[in-house]
Amino acid sequence: MEAARRPLALVVDDVAEFAELSARALREDGFEVTVVGDGESAVRAARHEAPDLIVLDLNLPGIDGIETCRSIRTFSDAYVLMVTGREAEVDRLIGLSVGADDYLTKPFFPRELVARARAMLRRPRADQTAAAPAARRFGDLTIDPEAREVTVAGRPVALSRLEFDLLAALSEHPRASVSRDQLIERVWGGDWFGDTHVVDVHVSNLRRKLGDDPVAARYIRTIRGYGFRMGDG
Repeated sequence: MEAARRPLALVVDDVAEFAELSARALREDGFEVTVVGDGESAVRAARHEAPDLIVLDLNLPGIDGIETCRSIRTFSDAYVLMVTGREAEVDRLIGLSVGADDYLTKPFFPRELVARARAMLRRPRADQTAAAPAARRFGDLTIDPEAREVTVAGRPVALSRLEFDLLAALSEHPRASVSRDQLIERVWGGDWFGDTHVVDVHVSNLRRKLGDDPVAARYIRTIRGYGFRMGDG
């Protein structure tokens, strides 16, 4: 019987100590790991090696982690875990806004890195044996869960893997309110740990890409103090 493919992680950090810490922890957990030390090398490695996970330091020489993530997102759907030594919340939010899926702040425990990585790779996916789900329509927004495609007024909208999973979870039951905790469970996985503010950041990204004004929402409506829902009314 053919052995299962080991997931590939790309570690991007110019500080050898942290790069080795991350790489060792991931290898011990069964990952294949490639390590690079700058943004340009990260973009090349992501393009040529197609990693499943990218552990990306924010403060890199040359192009920083934000620009590196933005470049990688033009061709890769890999999970991106942004790592930062800066405490400012704005750094974390900017990182997520360009397509990172989660973040860690240095210094961190190796087991925390591995837990975040595994939580990403275990996110629930659609049952491949089930009947193909029908396309979902909300005004001129169409979501095709089978093809993982989204269009607005016939125009394709490019979403990251996480953004699509979040939109799929929100749209599964029209007019049903979904709490932030439920979205964390569905999209990030039950063993994910971190604050639920990450949901709001990614909903904000979705709204921007869909052209949805949160003040006069057409698609994703905020349920104050609870979460979000999709549908009329």
